[in-house]
Amino acid sequence: MMNNILSHTLLEGSFLGIGFLAGFLYRKYVMEAHIGSLESLGKRILDDAGKEAEAIKKEAKLQAKDHLYQIKVDFEKETQERRHELNQLERRLLQKEDHLEKKAALVDERETELVKKHRLATQQEEELKQQADRYQKLIAEQNTRLEQMAGLSAQEARDLLLQSMEREIRADAARMVKRIEGEAREHADRKAKEIISLAIKRYASDYVAEQTVSVVPLPNEEMKGRIIGREGRNIRALEAATGVDIIIDDTPEAVILSAFNPIRREVARRSLERLISDGRIHPGRIEEIVDKVNQELEANIREAGEEAAFDTGVHGLHPDLIRLLGKLKFRTSYSQNVLKHSVEVCYLTGIMAAELGINVKHAKRAGLLHDIGKAVDQESEGVHALIGADLAKRYGESPKVVHAVASHHEDIPPESVLAVLVQAADTLSGARPGARREMLETYVKRLEDLEKVARSFNGISKSYAIQAGREIRLIVESDKVSDEEATLLSREVAKKIETDLTYPGQVKVTVIRETRAVEYAR
Repeated sequence: MMNNILSHTLLEGSFLGIGFLAGFLYRKYVMEAHIGSLESLGKRILDDAGKEAEAIKKEAKLQAKDHLYQIKVDFEKETQERRHELNQLERRLLQKEDHLEKKAALVDERETELVKKHRLATQQEEELKQQADRYQKLIAEQNTRLEQMAGLSAQEARDLLLQSMEREIRADAARMVKRIEGEAREHADRKAKEIISLAIKRYASDYVAEQTVSVVPLPNEEMKGRIIGREGRNIRALEAATGVDIIIDDTPEAVILSAFNPIRREVARRSLERLISDGRIHPGRIEEIVDKVNQELEANIREAGEEAAFDTGVHGLHPDLIRLLGKLKFRTSYSQNVLKHSVEVCYLTGIMAAELGINVKHAKRAGLLHDIGKAVDQESEGVHALIGADLAKRYGESPKVVHAVASHHEDIPPESVLAVLVQAADTLSGARPGARREMLETYVKRLEDLEKVARSFNGISKSYAIQAGREIRLIVESDKVSDEEATLLSREVAKKIETDLTYPGQVKVTVIRETRAVEYAR
């Protein structure tokens, strides 16, 4: 039994030894095969690297050759261009040298000619001196003979001749001055009309007539009672806080605010609208809302002034002047908004100044500020033009602008072209149809009455009211009205218009008489 176990153990040990040996030999074989494959791979990589290096080396050589060739080509091209430039420069130098040689030869020739001419001129001068001496002697002899024959001395004859020539020259000068004045007046009148018409064409603006009352709509009729309040305390508080008359009548769902001060009326309108939308209407709330609206309106006034200055391109105004400009937004003149009117006058003055070639900036500045006195004329005594001039002077405006503001209504005589331009632009802005509040029917009726009055005279065939009723042109029948009668007719028509009609400004009456003779050759 023990022998069997021992033999079995030895047998297993021999098998294990054989297996271990076989595994070792197999691993050795695998390792040798792997090492062989790695060696072959390394040789192949080395071969590939050598081949790639050779290829790169060849490519580098080719690129170097190409680069060297390109450098050579560029060098040859540049050398050829330089050689060409040098050749051209050499040709130009040769041409200039030839030209200078020709000029030198020409100068030599001219110098020779000048020497000859100088000699000739010297000879002629001497001859002229000799002739002048002979002529002086002859003149003296003739004067002596004339004095003996006329009984006058040379000085007396000269004085008599000068007096005669002076009278003739004065008469000619008077005629020339009269003609030039007439031409200048005609040219100036035509040029002024062209400039004014050009300014009107290049600037157009719409106006909405403003009133002295504002209407606040109500959501219902019950709101009127709440606005009045118990024993009228709410309406009294609102009128006291705003200084505006509040009219509550039978007008359905509306309240009327009446005041000549547009700023107060605007404060009352905004305050009442807020109170209506809020619903809490009592004296304490009224005072609070009015204070807030006053602050907001002050900000709106400054914004309006800044916007007007920015839109017109007038910069550098004093902050107080900008605020006063903003106040003009809530001021009207004949129902025309003064701020819009000032902006339009600014544009018109600038356009006309550009046509005349004077300073456009000064012109626009004077046009924008010409009515600045209307912002405070209710608080100061005097006309708004002089008040505005004082304000402009106080806030650092130039003397030209100050004078133009002061004289735009001829409170002082205009003494500059700028002052006349502001005056003309102010008239244009206020006088054209639609600028100021006038019903269309009233405007048409005024023109019709003007034409009707003119046609009431004998001999007038047609009448035309033009320039917004500021001029009427009458065409008369030449066989009934003579040239002398036409002058008398224009005066009679003007007197009848003054007597029968009411109109702003003045009306120019122009009578046109023409005689035409027409015949046809058949």
